[in-house]
Amino acid sequence: MHVRDLLGEAVAGMLARPVRSALTTLGTVLGITTLVVTLGVAATAGNQIVGRFDALVATAITVQVPQSPNTPLVEWDSIDRLTRLRGVESAAALAESDDSANLSVRSNDIVDPTRVTAQSLTVLAATTGLPEAARGRMVQGRFYDLGHIERRDRVAVIGDQAAKLLGVGRLDRAPAIFIGKHAYTVIGILGDLRRERNLSTAVFVPPTVGRQFGLRDVTRVLVNTSLGAADLVARQAPTALSPGNGDMLQVISPPSATRARDQAQDDVNALFLILGLVSLVVGAVGIANVTLVTVMERVPEIGLRRSLGAARRHIAAQFLLESTLIGLAGGVIGASLGVVTVVAVSAAKQWTPLLDVRLAVAAPVAGALVGLLAGLYPALRAARMEPVDALR
Repeated sequence: MHVRDLLGEAVAGMLARPVRSALTTLGTVLGITTLVVTLGVAATAGNQIVGRFDALVATAITVQVPQSPNTPLVEWDSIDRLTRLRGVESAAALAESDDSANLSVRSNDIVDPTRVTAQSLTVLAATTGLPEAARGRMVQGRFYDLGHIERRDRVAVIGDQAAKLLGVGRLDRAPAIFIGKHAYTVIGILGDLRRERNLSTAVFVPPTVGRQFGLRDVTRVLVNTSLGAADLVARQAPTALSPGNGDMLQVISPPSATRARDQAQDDVNALFLILGLVSLVVGAVGIANVTLVTVMERVPEIGLRRSLGAARRHIAAQFLLESTLIGLAGGVIGASLGVVTVVAVSAAKQWTPLLDVRLAVAAPVAGALVGLLAGLYPALRAARMEPVDALR
């Protein structure tokens, strides 16, 4: 049998029962559509995750400063050298200790035994660039400046959650908080922190005032860099902060953005790929069932063809080609619907759709392969029929 004749017979067999063929194709369409949507949305979502990762994490560096019994490893004014490095957008030095982690802070000096007026809050000493380094903003008031530090003013800035705990809601009347026996004027409330969110429950004082709480030496430095400059700044920061003892500082730099993207995309793929495979298996079972029913309905036709000289391979090839064409049609339709769905979802989420051209090409091939495998048993069963039995 010529290939052209074989193809014509297969197409005629499909079109002889168009409704059944369409319903059979539907299973493959759903499976291929699910696969394309899964892989396309996973790649698009992974790209968006990396974008957010780059903006929030890939530019954040933390330098841990161990305490030295003799001279401090990092001076407070070392931040000026650090901010002059190319790629550094903001930086701030912090001092914290176990003694200042749970200090009693209250918003008035009246001791009322009937209710709790004091809160256990963390008191930190920080340089003036903390709001930018913590990626926050001043909800009210302002952060202290170099003038407050040099004059040793008793001023404080509190986190927004600490303000709620202390009942400080307005700053127009210059409220004060009491840390121990001393009062500190609250000049600002720091909130909307996207980095170091635990600082929202802390109290910040100038470094010159923090010595009263044992906050003398820098213990941590927060650094924000430009996108792509994190690795370079992570190598240069220890030398800039402590020229003679840079190797003693511990730099915590962000992991690779490429690795994060791959991990995020793999997680999304592993979660949804199973759904697509299940749908594809369901489509394959549907093709196999319908092809087998078709074989049983066309037994007289098979017997007639065999009696007129058709070989077993001709019968098997005809039914295999029919099931393959059904799978191919489902693959083409499913790939088209999948691409449209990915673009529609991306447009609705205001994302940039990310589609692999190889996926759109491989989807119809996968559909044809599913149809081929699904039609293998019915085709072999049709080929094994004897002409006499089929005609009887």
